[in-house]
Amino acid sequence: MSTLKQFRNGLNGAWDSLLYGWQRLYRRAAGAITCFTPGKRQSGKRSGAKGRELARRNAGWGILAAEVFDDADRVIVSVEAPGMKRGDFDIEVVGNHLLVVRGEKHMRRERGEGAYRISECAFGRFERAIPLPGAVEGGKACARYKKGVLRIELPKKASGQRKRIQVETA
Repeated sequence: MSTLKQFRNGLNGAWDSLLYGWQRLYRRAAGAITCFTPGKRQSGKRSGAKGRELARRNAGWGILAAEVFDDADRVIVSVEAPGMKRGDFDIEVVGNHLLVVRGEKHMRRERGEGAYRISECAFGRFERAIPLPGAVEGGKACARYKKGVLRIELPKKASGQRKRIQVETA
């Protein structure tokens, strides 16, 4: 086999591996990738031109990771949202099968020397829709925010609760 063919085969193999890895990452994280848009506080006139520019740079795509646990009689959703306050969230259950978490993550200005800055955190308004594994009673849900984690407990509808079936011996 010629050197060019070997190079081409190696390049194709590397490309296939990269593509496979990217597709796998996308499938696993697609729901967590959230668009943050400039928030009300950050885009207001009070913040000035520097504040608006900083808000624009820190808006964009970010990760709003969530976990969904399906218990015998409830669904528990935990959303990682550090740096927020209890009043920053708006939570809604849509059609008993979809949880929508909206909020605004506020940016704190940091002063420092020099002009070099790296920011991997997204700030601004966001919305995350989380599909639920079964029908829930949204009116009986409760939410707590502690140490950067929003925990929402949603009781299942009676028809959605699991029933254990005993197997009899014949």
